[in-house]
Amino acid sequence: MSELRFVRLGFGEEAVDYQEAWQKQREVHAARFEDTVPDTCLLLEHPPVYTAGRRTTESERPLDGTPVVDVDRGGKITWHGPGQLVGYPIMKLPRPVDVVAHVRRLEDALIRTAAEFGVETSRVEGRSGVWVLGDPVEDRPALGGLSLDFDPRLHDEEFDPRLNGPEYAPSNAGQRREDRKLAAIGIRVAKGVTMHGFALNVNPDNTWFDRIVPCGIRDAGVTSLAYELGRGITITEVLPVAEKHLRDVLENADLAPRAVGAAVPEPSNAVAPA
Repeated sequence: MSELRFVRLGFGEEAVDYQEAWQKQREVHAARFEDTVPDTCLLLEHPPVYTAGRRTTESERPLDGTPVVDVDRGGKITWHGPGQLVGYPIMKLPRPVDVVAHVRRLEDALIRTAAEFGVETSRVEGRSGVWVLGDPVEDRPALGGLSLDFDPRLHDEEFDPRLNGPEYAPSNAGQRREDRKLAAIGIRVAKGVTMHGFALNVNPDNTWFDRIVPCGIRDAGVTSLAYELGRGITITEVLPVAEKHLRDVLENADLAPRAVGAAVPEPSNAVAPA
């Protein structure tokens, strides 16, 4: 595979507006399709913004009517903002594109990144992204003094954590010792070229996620490298490490087109290739 070019668009006070970054993605996508630029990964921070993939339902959006940007990636609603490293790898892949394999490569690079800082992460079957695994259910603390047998999330598919107090908030999943997402992934593939990508929580204010049902998941939560490490950590520290592992995984991938007719489940965060 050809060398992967990294473009650092803006961080901190120079964080890039979501719509501006989306337009930049479109421009690079068109150029990559025409082979006028190499595979390119845009890296940046966004000012606070909620974005909703095509599978987002109304019941998962902010209850107070906070604006949400609807986008053409897969997946559901999430938040981007300060303290979160966002990456948009725009890459030409063999057609028909193996979307699942591309997502798995991004997960692998982010798992390696977290490991270099001493945070053990994993995949969760049926759920995209990179996760810190919680304790077995029987070892978790009871919520509100109730046995886990009475946890409403286990029996009510429409349970809304936003209406049931901070003990159910996604940002408190670590205190509950539940599975919690460290990095989200949502992509789109058009004309054999990928768009969108990943968001790695470095040191954000995760209470922003409490206003939505992040990724449509009601029985788990979110976390960050800072929370898991119990200390401060900055995007400046994480950026070169993430670049190193993205380069290693993506440049050395053994790319192959998706086997036509193969019964491979599409991850919930991906849009089928166009």
